[in-house]
Amino acid sequence: MQRQIVALSAVMLSLGMLPAPMMAQRLSPPAKASCQFSDGKTITVDYSSPRVRGRKIFGGLVPYGNVWILGANEATTFNTTADVTVAGKNVPAGKYGLFAIPNPDSWTLIISKRTDLGRMSYYPGESSDFARVPMVSSKLPSKQEDFTISFVPSGSTCTMHVDWEMTRASIVVEEKK
Repeated sequence: MQRQIVALSAVMLSLGMLPAPMMAQRLSPPAKASCQFSDGKTITVDYSSPRVRGRKIFGGLVPYGNVWILGANEATTFNTTADVTVAGKNVPAGKYGLFAIPNPDSWTLIISKRTDLGRMSYYPGESSDFARVPMVSSKLPSKQEDFTISFVPSGSTCTMHVDWEMTRASIVVEEKK
């Protein structure tokens, strides 16, 4: 019995000596994407970045036609310091939740009025929608292991790309003048 306690103590001690990043490593780590308009105002998206890890993502883990939190763990947030238009829909400066409905040939981006999303991993319902706007879907030339949101700036526009597995969904965000 005493040997078992000593062995267990040694294991626990060795685990405590592991570097902190290894202990805290998450399967879907937090990530951030941002874009700056020509006048210095910004868009920032905070999300969690899951990995493919050998799974079928779209039409599998993420079913077609269902609302998805656009990432993992916590709902994705969209914070803009400028009044913008997203696919023709006016979006005032502020913080919003982002969800999506992926389909094989097209996606719908849902901009939610809810900002108290915290660690929520579910869609709060249509009554919280600020807007639903279409995204352009295309096939990537090679597999994207990490779920990634990125922006391509161009003057008063920022094109947001959502890339994962073999899919890219894009939408143009334009600063209102």
